[in-house]
Amino acid sequence: MAKARILIVEDDLSLAEVLSYNIRNEGYEVTLAHDGQDGLTRAQLSPPDLVILDVMLPVIDGMDVCRRLRADSATRDVLILMLTAKAEELDELVGLSLGADDFVTKPFSVKVLLERIKALLRRRQPEVADGTVIHCHGIVIDRSRHKVTSSGRSLELTRSEFRLLDTLIRQPGRVFQRSELIDAALGDDAIVMERTIDVHIRALRRKLGAHADVIETVRGVGYRFRDSDAAVVD
Repeated sequence: MAKARILIVEDDLSLAEVLSYNIRNEGYEVTLAHDGQDGLTRAQLSPPDLVILDVMLPVIDGMDVCRRLRADSATRDVLILMLTAKAEELDELVGLSLGADDFVTKPFSVKVLLERIKALLRRRQPEVADGTVIHCHGIVIDRSRHKVTSSGRSLELTRSEFRLLDTLIRQPGRVFQRSELIDAALGDDAIVMERTIDVHIRALRRKLGAHADVIETVRGVGYRFRDSDAAVVD
C-alpha cells in the first residue's frame, strides 16, 4: 500500500522540523512549506492526502489557503488539519465553514497530533456501497461515485458534508442529535465540538439552494431530513 503523503505548511521552522521528523517516523511521506503561497502551490502541483496547515502564515494566511484548496478541483478532496495558536472558538468555526476537516490548537503534543492524522486518514477508506443510490425530494446521492445532484444540478460537497447528507437522507423523518451526527457523519474517532455540526449544516443548506429546507432543525435536539413517502434506494 502506498504511503500517505502529508504536506506541512508551517512558518515556525523548528516546529515544522519536529513535526516532519515524527510524522516520517510513522511511515508517511512528508513535504514542507513555510508560507501560505508556497504551500498552496505545492498542494496544487502535487495534491497530498493531507495538509497540516497553520492559520498564521506569511504571504497568504491559512484560512485563505484553505478556501483556495477547497475551490480548486485538483485539491477539493484533500484532507485539511489546521493548526492555530489562538484558543478562540470562532477560528475553529470559520475554518470548518471553509472546509477544514479538523483543528488542533497550539500548544499540543505530537502524540495527539499523530492520532488526529490517523483518524482523518481513516475517513478516506472506501465506504460500504450498500444502497448505492438514493433519491428523495429531488436530491440524488450516489455513494459509489461520491456524487450528489439537486434537481439535476451537481453539488460540490466536502467529504464531511457528503457523509452528513447521506446519513440524514437515508432515514427521513428521524431526528438525529448532534452527537449522533458526529459519530455517523464525521466518524466516532472525530474530536470536534457539537457546534461543528451546525457549521456543516449551514454550509450544506447553502449548497442545496432551493432544497435547503429538506434539512429541518428540531430545536433543542438536532436535525432531520424532511419525511417523505417516496424515498427510493437503488
